[in-house]
Amino acid sequence: MYMQGSRTGRVSWDAVVIGGGPAGMMAAGRAAECGHSVLLLEKNATLGKKLLITGGGRCNVTNNKELRIMLAKYKGKDKFLFSAFSQFSIEDALSFFHRRGMATKEEAEGRIFPVSNSAQSVWNVLVQYMKEGGVRVQTAAAVMAVEARDGQFIIKLKDKSEISAKACIIAAGGISRPETGSTGEGFLWLKKMGHRIVENDFALVPVALKDSWVKKLAGVSLRDCKLTTFQNGQKQEASKGTLLFTHVGISGPMVLNMSRGIGELLKYGEVSIMLDLFPKVDGGELKQQLQTLLVTESNKKIKNVLGKVIPNALVPVLLSLAGIDGETPNHSVRSESRKALIRLMKAVPLSVKGLLGKDKAVVSSGGVSLEEVNFKTMESRTVPGLYVVGDMLDIDRPSGGYSLQLCWTTGFVAGSSC
Repeated sequence: MYMQGSRTGRVSWDAVVIGGGPAGMMAAGRAAECGHSVLLLEKNATLGKKLLITGGGRCNVTNNKELRIMLAKYKGKDKFLFSAFSQFSIEDALSFFHRRGMATKEEAEGRIFPVSNSAQSVWNVLVQYMKEGGVRVQTAAAVMAVEARDGQFIIKLKDKSEISAKACIIAAGGISRPETGSTGEGFLWLKKMGHRIVENDFALVPVALKDSWVKKLAGVSLRDCKLTTFQNGQKQEASKGTLLFTHVGISGPMVLNMSRGIGELLKYGEVSIMLDLFPKVDGGELKQQLQTLLVTESNKKIKNVLGKVIPNALVPVLLSLAGIDGETPNHSVRSESRKALIRLMKAVPLSVKGLLGKDKAVVSSGGVSLEEVNFKTMESRTVPGLYVVGDMLDIDRPSGGYSLQLCWTTGFVAGSSC
């Protein structure tokens, strides 16, 4: 199945897939299943480097949403995607993995993961799928140029060798996580062949904060909290979900999905965020909980009991922000201090420094203009026999399995049509 490096001379194939990520592997496997001779070219020494790190290595395979709700998550691009998703849906993707022995489980917000909690399980299924179809995988094969010539595609490799094919599927990825091989050269090939490329940028990224105390919370995760962004004192966007503190700021599904909006706001000035630790509870109820705790545990120090109300990791941080000495006995905590704690529980202030770069991005935005792709087949409307899939397409999507489902769907359709 595998061969390292490139062959000399020109070898012809029914279809060549460029890119060994999830969309490329799905496309190659499906094309081979349809009876074509298929070569997959991967610039890295191994396949699926980005796939193996998705979802923190757990791999969020898809999201269990109804089709209409699922497509709406692709931010206005649903009219293009309906045809492709009608051919390979969420149910089809799950059935594909289940039939091949990979059990899945559903977690919060409809996110689907392998029961094994390992992206390796997904990788194994895709590699076996290609092997069964006889796909030839050529690793360490850096493509330098792709040309459409006389009804054939000529793929020129770094070692000066050339490969020809009747059909070419471009699955080279966007610009996120460049260490995995996504460095954007696919857009250059497509542009030279006449495609319009919408400016490519990174879309889902962690947020860096100015607040030095976040370093103390690195690795701490908060569930069921709420973030609200502000600019010039005006509320901009709010979202509920899971937050993860990092050494430089905040991440997690909720933060990633808000990052694009935060990036847009930063173009116009400073951005602040308020963290609500208890979005389901109002200030009055929190006040009563805190008051009951302080009275019940009146002789203990506040630093030793506040963890019964807020996450333990946040206790020293909130006490510091409220200007309260943690050694203070509960019976001596003043009314102003109690009010300050309540305000913080509902609105911990976070000051945005900026967004982290493309090396930390989950997906990139921008890509091939959708009007130039026939989504019934994923074939280019500009270059017959050329297919564009996955991150190459100008489709923004949130975190939560939507990116991989796009790969499964577009890859399968392209492989079925080439």
